[in-house]
Amino acid sequence: MTNSLNPPAPEGAATLNDTLRNDTSTNGTPAAAPTAATQTRALLALCLLTLLAALGASGANVALPTLAGAFGASFHDVQWVVLAYLLAITSLIVGAGRLGDRIGRRRLLLGGVALFTAASALCGLAPSLGVLVAARAVQGAGAAVMMALTIAMVGDSVAKARTGRAMGLLGTMSAIGTALGPSAGGGLLAVAGWPALFLVNAPLGLLAWGLARASLPADPPRPAGPRPAFDSAGTLLLALTLAAYALAMTVWRERFVPLGLGLLGAAVVGLALFLWVERRAAAPLLRLSLFRDRAFRASLAANALVSTVMMATLVVGPFFLSRALGLTEAMVGLVLASGPVVSALSGVPAGRLVDRFGAARMVSAGLVLAIVGAVALALLPGWFGVAGYVAAIALLTPGYQLFQAANNTAVMADVPADRRGVTSGLLTLSRNLGLVSGASLMGAVFTAVAGEATSAGAEAVADGMRITFLVAAGLVAVAWLWCSAKPRRGG
Repeated sequence: MTNSLNPPAPEGAATLNDTLRNDTSTNGTPAAAPTAATQTRALLALCLLTLLAALGASGANVALPTLAGAFGASFHDVQWVVLAYLLAITSLIVGAGRLGDRIGRRRLLLGGVALFTAASALCGLAPSLGVLVAARAVQGAGAAVMMALTIAMVGDSVAKARTGRAMGLLGTMSAIGTALGPSAGGGLLAVAGWPALFLVNAPLGLLAWGLARASLPADPPRPAGPRPAFDSAGTLLLALTLAAYALAMTVWRERFVPLGLGLLGAAVVGLALFLWVERRAAAPLLRLSLFRDRAFRASLAANALVSTVMMATLVVGPFFLSRALGLTEAMVGLVLASGPVVSALSGVPAGRLVDRFGAARMVSAGLVLAIVGAVALALLPGWFGVAGYVAAIALLTPGYQLFQAANNTAVMADVPADRRGVTSGLLTLSRNLGLVSGASLMGAVFTAVAGEATSAGAEAVADGMRITFLVAAGLVAVAWLWCSAKPRRGG
């Protein structure tokens, strides 16, 4: 497969990747190869950063009823505590990755952790809902930096032979954060009130900052001479476009169709303007030539499609478990927790498989397992109830983890150092857009079959569940076809 990020060098010339493998320190002496202990400490820091960003996303949901009472606000208003964080991540993550490539990934990552930590403290001290929402947006900006650069820093910190394991471990930490957020948040809420839910991230953030500063490799020296200005116009346009799209999907899910159409139209206009600006920029945020690489396009599209399917388990699953199987709220929560638990347990083994058998094979294997899991989720719960649901999740979730570890490894394998941040940001963005779109699109499939979920009967809900996950299996099959069409990075 061609690699538009790293074209072949003239004969006898060193490629950028060769330069990276023979990096030098600022005094001109060869940089020492990182030891196993150094790599382990760096990976520990990246894991803690991944965990913090995931906790920030999942922990606040449990506090929404309490926040509504504390500030005398409607449920619609307090939802912005969650939305502000997610919108900031979605809109800023690509720009954060590109900025890290320009000024130094370690430098910007430490700044992002500091911003996240300070914003966490401000959230806990917020005197009003407006201040809390603003602080959550700032916290999300810090999380965008953390999420964009942790994957990119794997290439700087870990030997290539261990990349798959590192990607799998980051996936495990993300799953642990997703699972731990609601339970730990509920405990803090009961013991110390809603401010503790945010304040706890401050000492954790300080710990992560100190560990990252001590263990992550130093940034290489900046190239001498003038450089083209940072693409501020493109970064702003992309951020506004992504924010408009994410809001469109959110309000569409809440049945505000005219507003959703308006925001979707704004996103289309914003995308057109962004492409126009990028073609004329001296140093564009995104090199559009990258998207001529069919395998790279397939990787991003497959990432979005598979994430769309995973979101369906969170949107449709609760209605099926409660209305079709008649489970109590506590039991629904317990069954839904099986997904993050299986995800946490399967991340590291998935990474080991990628290192052993190669990313290309494991991308296909992960997608095939996810197809089987989606079909199982369409059929087994109707036949075997809760046991069938959990068994299907035990197939779908490891398939997702294997695909994620392999896809991330494959995409990042040959990316030059000066584009790792923005490429990592694109990977994370494609996943987030899949999650945002999945909530609306898969929810629409479900309601088209079952009708209004809150009033539909058990049989209608079961039919909606079955059709939704058969559609989901079809989407993953499309992803598999795309990824199988061309040789892939890391293969």
